[in-house]
Amino acid sequence: MHRVTLSFDARCKSRLLVELENGERAGLLIERGRILRGGDRVSLADGREAEIVAADETLIEAVSDDPALVAKAAYHLGNRHVAVQVMKDRLRCFADHVLADMLRGLKLEVRSITAPFEPESGAYGTHHAHAPEILAPRPKIHEFSSTPSKP
Repeated sequence: MHRVTLSFDARCKSRLLVELENGERAGLLIERGRILRGGDRVSLADGREAEIVAADETLIEAVSDDPALVAKAAYHLGNRHVAVQVMKDRLRCFADHVLADMLRGLKLEVRSITAPFEPESGAYGTHHAHAPEILAPRPKIHEFSSTPSKP
C-alpha cells in the first residue's frame, strides 16, 4: 500500500498536491471541512489505496495526574480556539510560549515534544474512529504525475 505523510495543517486542506512515499505526485481532493487522520486511507484514481500518515510536529504537552487540572486547562485552551489533542492525563497543542506559560500557571507540567498531532475535531465534527464507512466515504487522491519528483 502507498503512504503519504502530512502535517495536521495539510490534512485539513480540501485541495493539496502531495507526494507519495514512492515519489509519485498526486492531487488530493477531499470535501471541505473533513480532516484526514493518521491511518485513514484514500482511494487513488486507478483503484489503488494510500494510507495517510500523521507527520511528527513540534508540540507542547501539558501533563497532570489531577483530572480537574487537565479539564481546566482544556477549557482555557478551547476558550482561545486552540486545536487541542485530549488524552487521559495530558493535553497537546502546537508549541507556543504564551500557551506554555499559561499551562504552567495552571500548575500543569509542560514539556516540548515531537509527535503526530491528532486534535479533537470539535463538538459538531465527525469523530473519525466511530464513523461508519457508509457515512464517511473515502476521499479521492487523483493522479497528478507518474514522474517521481527530483530531490
